[in-house]
Amino acid sequence: MLSEIPKDLSRMSQKELDREICRVGMIAELDAVNLYEQLAAMTDNKLIKDVLLDIAREEKTHVGEFQALLLMEDQEQAKELEEGKEEVEELKG
Repeated sequence: MLSEIPKDLSRMSQKELDREICRVGMIAELDAVNLYEQLAAMTDNKLIKDVLLDIAREEKTHVGEFQALLLMEDQEQAKELEEGKEEVEELKG
C-alpha cells in the first residue's frame, strides 16, 4: 500500500478522519483489484481465472462505494474529480 494512516490520529478532526477512512478503503480495494487481476493473468485454469476476475469486479464495486462516501464528505474532492473528468474529455476531443 502506498499510503499510511497518520500515526497521530488525535490531531485530525472527525471530518478529516472520516475522509481518510474513505481514502484508505479505496486504496485497499484498488490493491485487491490489482492483486486478483494479476493472479488471474498468471493462471491457465479457466475456473480459477473466472473466479478471480469476478472477485476483482466486486472489489471495483467497493471502490465505487468508498468513492461515493468520500464525495459526500469532501466537496473539494468532488469538484476536482469533475474538473479532472472535464480535462480528459477536452483532450479526447
